[in-house]
Amino acid sequence: MIANVTTAEDRLAQLGIRLPEAPTPFGAYVPAVLSGNLLFLSGMLATSGRTVTTVGVVGKDLDLTEARGAAYTAALNALAVARKQLGTLNRISHVVRIGVHVAATPEFTEHPKVADAASELFRDVFGDEMVSSRLVLGVASIPFGSPVELEIIFEVQP
Repeated sequence: MIANVTTAEDRLAQLGIRLPEAPTPFGAYVPAVLSGNLLFLSGMLATSGRTVTTVGVVGKDLDLTEARGAAYTAALNALAVARKQLGTLNRISHVVRIGVHVAATPEFTEHPKVADAASELFRDVFGDEMVSSRLVLGVASIPFGSPVELEIIFEVQP
């Protein structure tokens, strides 16, 4: 957490984080839906433009560090989608839940450490009081060979 910085947008700047362009859907869906005071994000992959940046199965093709990098990139994409939908990240009042799906071998057991890369980014951007509930799952595959897919629910201010 950064001292004397009060908004998410200020924290991003202080951390030197520049968000990518919000990714566009790979199919017949929208990247985010605002329902009441909740913003539901579609599955976020580690992409740049229309290209998946990390491909493989954790524990076979990728190690923990590479998987964490993919989770971090997916989380940056989530922030980009939220900013595009809301106009500013400062409207986010709480990170309600993060779902993290990790394509991994049956022997891989460090799923929470992969998920921490996303959780830590959100904590750094929104503050310690915004740490979310979380679900982490190991799965056989994720679209386009991505090792990680995130689903996020944000609470937002009007």
